[in-house]
Amino acid sequence: MDEFEPIDDIDTDETEFAEIETPDAEAQPPAPREIDVHAKIRLENVRLDQFLVMQFPDYSRAVVQRVIEGGGVTVNQKIAKSSYRVKHGDFIKIVPPVATRSAPQAENIPLDVVYEDEYLAVINKPPNMVVHPAKGHWSGTLVNALRFHFETLSTINGDYRPGIVHRLDRDTSGVILVAKHEQTHRELSMLFEQRKVFKEYIAITSGVIERDTDYIEAKIAHHPSDRVKMIVTNDVGNEDAKDACSYYEVIERFKGYTYVRVQPRTGRTHQIRVHLGSIGHPVLADKIYSGRDSIHLKSFLPNLPDDEDSLLLGRQALHAFRLRFKHPRTNQLLEIKAPVPADIQQTLDALRLHKKP
Repeated sequence: MDEFEPIDDIDTDETEFAEIETPDAEAQPPAPREIDVHAKIRLENVRLDQFLVMQFPDYSRAVVQRVIEGGGVTVNQKIAKSSYRVKHGDFIKIVPPVATRSAPQAENIPLDVVYEDEYLAVINKPPNMVVHPAKGHWSGTLVNALRFHFETLSTINGDYRPGIVHRLDRDTSGVILVAKHEQTHRELSMLFEQRKVFKEYIAITSGVIERDTDYIEAKIAHHPSDRVKMIVTNDVGNEDAKDACSYYEVIERFKGYTYVRVQPRTGRTHQIRVHLGSIGHPVLADKIYSGRDSIHLKSFLPNLPDDEDSLLLGRQALHAFRLRFKHPRTNQLLEIKAPVPADIQQTLDALRLHKKP
């Protein structure tokens, strides 16, 4: 997820339940946390399992179905089945399975803290770092590092996501907000939901974008068969589709490439990557949406001998460059930037040297 996406269709006290895994004998699993959901859906008659996947996209439909089949979900105080059709006003209670792993452990991982006060912090997240523990990534995450570096973190999002207000994809670098206390977390979340947080990303795209500036307005939904991907859709009957808007401005053009800044007006999963791909200009080295996961110098100089080749970029060329918002506790206007990272900078240097228009 490139940024925070407010859950505007539900009221929820907690937003966490654990993946079901083979028990770990060394783990100290916490007690399950009940999640109360008041459904406020615009389109009724959505299957219960589909509705819950829409609200908790970190979890697969199979995991959600296992929780339901195990009697862990009630609707209006009655045990429900996956096929139940959710109606506006339904009260849904979820009792997650007991987690098979303990809360994330503190790990001494270096952090680039670009701003900090007693209420919140802003981290310049490096690429190749997962924000919070999940299946396949139980250590080395931003959360593991946060637990080591900060004495207090908000627990609104549960033991697995302390302090996490919004997220960035694993290979997206840049500024990310962290809340130290519950009230600050709530107020920051409200700023995001009300679209009062200004966000600016920089990206390098494949192909030359013709317009200097433009808006991309297109609904985004989950891919029908690939749970990792998102798609742009015009299907008015797709209850999963959410409105999304991104503004872009070209910074610099090269032969076959564009350096661009993007300001997302909404916060949907993979929004910038999906939107840029939808206009024929996917983010460079974005494996999911461009088909390539790296850029070498030889990509710009095909005749370059192999022994002179070098890796320029080993992840998607997307960086959360700037956040601007009014501090919820002090009312101070904050504008925080994360410098262009070295791998994107060296790619730009190579483009300026070898791909001048």
